[in-house]
Amino acid sequence: MSEATGTTAKSGWFARLKAGLARSSNRLSEGIGGILAKRRLDEATLEELEELLITADLGVAAAGRLVGALAKARFDKDVSPEAVCQALADEVARILEPVARPLIPDPAHKPHVVLVVGVNGSGKTTTIGKLAKQFRDQGRTVALAAGDTFRAAAIDQLKIWGKRTGCPVIARAPGADAAGLAYEALETARRDGADVLLIDTAGRLHNRGELMAELQKIVRVLKKLDPEAPHDVLLVLDATTGQNAHAQVETFKNLIDVTGLIVTKLDGSARGGVLVALAERFGLPVHAIGVGETAEDLRPFTARDFASSLMGLEA
Repeated sequence: MSEATGTTAKSGWFARLKAGLARSSNRLSEGIGGILAKRRLDEATLEELEELLITADLGVAAAGRLVGALAKARFDKDVSPEAVCQALADEVARILEPVARPLIPDPAHKPHVVLVVGVNGSGKTTTIGKLAKQFRDQGRTVALAAGDTFRAAAIDQLKIWGKRTGCPVIARAPGADAAGLAYEALETARRDGADVLLIDTAGRLHNRGELMAELQKIVRVLKKLDPEAPHDVLLVLDATTGQNAHAQVETFKNLIDVTGLIVTKLDGSARGGVLVALAERFGLPVHAIGVGETAEDLRPFTARDFASSLMGLEA
């Protein structure tokens, strides 16, 4: 890929990201503009800014950190809304940079096993299909496991992604034992020499103990074949759930050792700030974010691009 082509691709993705985060960024930039209209950055202004950031789902801790940094640099000075947005974007990027890590399969594992979990409707199956396409485009061989045995539609959806991406799909009839299917999928992927095995799971509410116990069973069964499997446990979060994402991360993380996050549906939400709150609170890697339906709309997470888009700034 030429440098010009790479630049065009990056600018195209940034435009989609900025458009996807428009509801979040409009809420923030309009709020900041209203607060700072002909005012200095004094205590009252800072307090209003902090409240705005909290209501935009950035969370209490992150909002306090952002406003504290702003106060330290510019307290009691005349500042423009644009300057405040830029200063906040810089601080958001500092919060996000430690967690912005792409998902890179380890070639030492054959296959590298990725278990994908989340609540109902978060976009797990679609995310798996998009990841499969990206790994295939990188030249890796990928197998898919239709571990959402509760829903025939999920099995069919994964088979469609399998055909689209040229990936074999290990599936059973609806109602089959999910842990048994995961075991069979790992056996098959290992025999076939696949580089990556992506395992779908049934959506489950984080407060349903028996369903969460089934996830733990899947992990135990995989470890019988490979003590290090799964090598990644990805929690897919729907950005539109806002602060409820915190409870999901906490519960899944406590039960099955989540290793990273993928945040979907940022284009349908005014709650993009929740990603900042999650980074500040949990520090889990954010591997990718989604701002649309196509495979190209799921991309590795980059802190600076996200921070600029969240504040309505150019790249």
